[in-house]
Amino acid sequence: MLHALDGFALIGAIVLAGWAVGRFAGLPETTEEIVGRLVYTILAPCLLFTVVARADPDVLFSEPLLVSGLAALLTFIAYGLIFFRRDRRTRIMGGMCAGYVNANYIGIPIATYVLNDAALVVPIMMLQLLVITPIVLALLTSGSAREAVLSALRNPLVVAVALGATVAATGLRIPAVVADPLNVIGQATVPLVLIAFGLSLHGRAILAPGPDRAPTLVAVAGKTAGMPAIAFLLALLFRLPHHETYAVTVLAGLPTAQNVFLHAQRFRTGLILARDAVFLSTIACVPVLLLIAVLFTR
Repeated sequence: MLHALDGFALIGAIVLAGWAVGRFAGLPETTEEIVGRLVYTILAPCLLFTVVARADPDVLFSEPLLVSGLAALLTFIAYGLIFFRRDRRTRIMGGMCAGYVNANYIGIPIATYVLNDAALVVPIMMLQLLVITPIVLALLTSGSAREAVLSALRNPLVVAVALGATVAATGLRIPAVVADPLNVIGQATVPLVLIAFGLSLHGRAILAPGPDRAPTLVAVAGKTAGMPAIAFLLALLFRLPHHETYAVTVLAGLPTAQNVFLHAQRFRTGLILARDAVFLSTIACVPVLLLIAVLFTR
């Protein structure tokens, strides 16, 4: 677990660097939006394609993935019921904050150092991007069902994961002249998305008084406590082996994904909610993951 804390320290340092740049570098106010757009349209798709293309497609039909999917669904539903009086878009964004895990930027190091297998996080990554993300984008998009579907299909993250899954399923070999640039571009994703997140913190108070405070606190509680508890109970219900129960509980305890913040930027909805939930859940999940590790490995 101490190795996993190194990953959190690295993430914190990059976010702090982004905040410092926003505070002292005198950048234009549009810098955060430009960096976010660059990550969303180019960098993250390259990273996701290369990761998913190397994955084993058989893991998409496993019981642990079913448990993870049900835990996310129940968390989404619970959040929506609690804030049923809020507008639809805010409920959707809050549900994502509560049930959409950081499978990429924190999930990979956690799976590597805590669970000793980075591949364990790939099924959740694919579930979120191939199933959950298109549904959420369709719900967030105004207009007809056809427009919602087209919007999801135009999403670069969805397209990247779909193409990566196709490559993984067919066993197609990508030529080095194509794969190498994608790998290099994708490697820029994590630091830049964290820097963009750090930029968003400059000049803004976390949990400032307002209508987003309560939804944020509930989302963070759901993400760091509710979802792992639900995943654990479902794992017991499905009688998963000890190591799989441990894995789904740890992965359910991951913080809110930065992708939620990117979606909030793109759709201009729940931006403060998403920003605060990502920040607070990233901090709050550390003691939660430590506790889970202690309980399962003692």
